[in-house]
Amino acid sequence: MRVQFVFQEIWIGLRRNLTMTISLVITVAIAMALFGTGLLIRAQVDNSKSYWYGKVQVSVFLCNKASSNPACSKRDVTDQEKATLKADLEKMPQVSQGGVIEETPAQAFVRFKDRFASQPGFVQSTKEGDIPGSFRVRLKNPEQWKIVVDQLNGKPGVDQVVNEQEILKKFFTILNGLQYAALIIALIQVIAAVLLVANTVRLSAFNRRRETGIMRLVGASNTYIQLPFILEGAIAGFVGGIIATGLLIIAKLMLIDRLQGSLQFASQLGWGSVIQVIVISIVFGILLCAGASFLTLRRYLRV
Repeated sequence: MRVQFVFQEIWIGLRRNLTMTISLVITVAIAMALFGTGLLIRAQVDNSKSYWYGKVQVSVFLCNKASSNPACSKRDVTDQEKATLKADLEKMPQVSQGGVIEETPAQAFVRFKDRFASQPGFVQSTKEGDIPGSFRVRLKNPEQWKIVVDQLNGKPGVDQVVNEQEILKKFFTILNGLQYAALIIALIQVIAAVLLVANTVRLSAFNRRRETGIMRLVGASNTYIQLPFILEGAIAGFVGGIIATGLLIIAKLMLIDRLQGSLQFASQLGWGSVIQVIVISIVFGILLCAGASFLTLRRYLRV
């Protein structure tokens, strides 16, 4: 009987404040969707970091006729210079065993066409020989890249030395900026949701002040009186979280997957991570609304 009464009170409260309840659900849905999108971007960044930071290398680009480096003298690197350079690299203590891989200009051109297949105009304007050959060097400790770069710069046949980790850091900085922007907007929406929950609960408590007074007179506990109000907020948070689930799925398909397709070195974010973010968002939405209801009742409902 008590359970039936609690659910009856919840239904009455939601029905009386239908407009504010709908507004609350929409606000929570948007807040949780933005919050979840920030988490998805963060998961994408973490996945990409763990995938690529174990594969990043120091790229030693060799001289060719198109090199802008004056030391190359507009000529191709000689076989002797390549052999000497490879031997020097393999002797360096910072380089992993078997971590020196040569990429010929023909191989570099094939990789270039694969990477930029979505930009045919760019590919057509480049011919074989424009992309220099290189040595891909894997280090034992990626943090020691500067030692290797300093030793290689200026060697015969070397056009330039690039630490790929520095390029990736710039890429991840951009993604982190997107993540923080989504989370900041989500925080603003969360504040709006909390204020809306507080107003909804206060209005509901005021409309049912007579019933509350009767319950106090017959000896009902504070928890029993407060429970319908708290559950109203939790239900609104749950419904908002369900709507946010649909928005997060759209974000995965329209934002994260397109990001992965546009940026060739972003690893794929699996649906397992998406489901985890969805669960976190729904739970957070429920706790947010229920917690805001509880705190509001303690202040405004005299029980």
